Amino acid sequence: MTHRGSRVLHVGSLARVEGEGALHLSVSGTAVTAARLQIYEPPRFFEAFLRGRAHTEPPDITARVCGICPVAYQLSACAAIEDACGIEVPYRIRELRRLLYCGEWIESQTLHIYLLHAPDFLGRDGAIDLARTHRADIERGLRLKQAGNAILEQLGGRAIHPVNVRVGGFHRAPTRAELQPLAERLRRALDDALHTVRWAAGFDFPDAECPYDLLALSEPGRYAIDTGTPTVLTQQADDVRQFPLADFTREVAEEQVPHSTALHATLRGRRHLTGSLARFAINHRSLSPVARQAASDAGLKGECRNPFRSILVRAVEVVYAVDEALRIIAAYEPPERPYVEVPPRAGVGHGATEAPRGLLYHRYVLDADGTVTDARLVPPTAQNQGAIEEDLRRLAESALVQQDMGDAELTHLCERAVRNHDPCISCSTHFLDLTVDRTPHP
Repeated sequence: MTHRGSRVLHVGSLARVEGEGALHLSVSGTAVTAARLQIYEPPRFFEAFLRGRAHTEPPDITARVCGICPVAYQLSACAAIEDACGIEVPYRIRELRRLLYCGEWIESQTLHIYLLHAPDFLGRDGAIDLARTHRADIERGLRLKQAGNAILEQLGGRAIHPVNVRVGGFHRAPTRAELQPLAERLRRALDDALHTVRWAAGFDFPDAECPYDLLALSEPGRYAIDTGTPTVLTQQADDVRQFPLADFTREVAEEQVPHSTALHATLRGRRHLTGSLARFAINHRSLSPVARQAASDAGLKGECRNPFRSILVRAVEVVYAVDEALRIIAAYEPPERPYVEVPPRAGVGHGATEAPRGLLYHRYVLDADGTVTDARLVPPTAQNQGAIEEDLRRLAESALVQQDMGDAELTHLCERAVRNHDPCISCSTHFLDLTVDRTPHP
């Protein structure tokens, strides 16, 4: 069979992504007739688990959605429950939450940069293979990740599925003295983070563009992490709009697709992208001076729509998270109490934060005694699936037009296209509408 004929590529298990999924590509000559990211992990039914539980329980339950970014789920849940109950936590607790989230950004983004994504740019099969030729780089990445883990351990009680977070704040707040060793470690980590940006800036980035609407939180005066207003930047760079978080499910519509156990989402009927590229395009002016300079030195002057350069944007976000953590620790004063009481009441609450992979939305409906009667979780990977599939189609078709690419080369290109977006596949498998068509026996 010649490569110019019709063929089907099927990758049964994607490498170097979080979770399990597959690729399906149908090619006719140089035309790509179908590109599907097939998520076959079983649905995990977290929304169903939450129904009937007390309003204090979602942070601990939803932390189990993801072992890489549990803080995103915990703090989105806290924000939504507190919104439903009409409670606003004090500034000092909010800053502690932001510090905890910085730890997650550092460890999660660094994991992706060094262990999952960098091998694509350096011609290696994976992180272990990369360590044979770039040992110092891998060691730098591990140091950075450990610095993020140290924040999670100090504030969250442990690095995976933290146990110190609760509705209203924390079970326990650290003293100033307890945070000082973190500051010393983070000052060293800042050098590693800046080196990471310079290292990634030297990679060879193929030409590509994401022609989608971008969705991220934004907040006046600082780079949005744990709070903000949903903000849309359309394909026309000067077209920016915001909408209330309570309107999220009216703006972002989800639907079942036949080839995936996860829902696909559109923003007002259009494909959209959330994550580092969206955050940077919308918020880059709010980076700290050191992060803004690192971005500029790396050639990131403003909006970036090349998905291959997302590794560079993530590296800049690591610089920002380290710098922001240092700022919070330097100004830290322990709150009077580590949490505020959140009495139950009937209501609907909305919460959203910026997980490393993008905007994560939670909505809870509570009855008068605080029992959760309905829950809705919209993770970033589910929102990004349509854009990932379109990236696959466009990149593969462009490559086939330019050269007669064999199956192995085409497969590698498609896997790179998926890893550009760092999908957390397990996070996205919450829904399954099962329809059984039965043909009666004659």
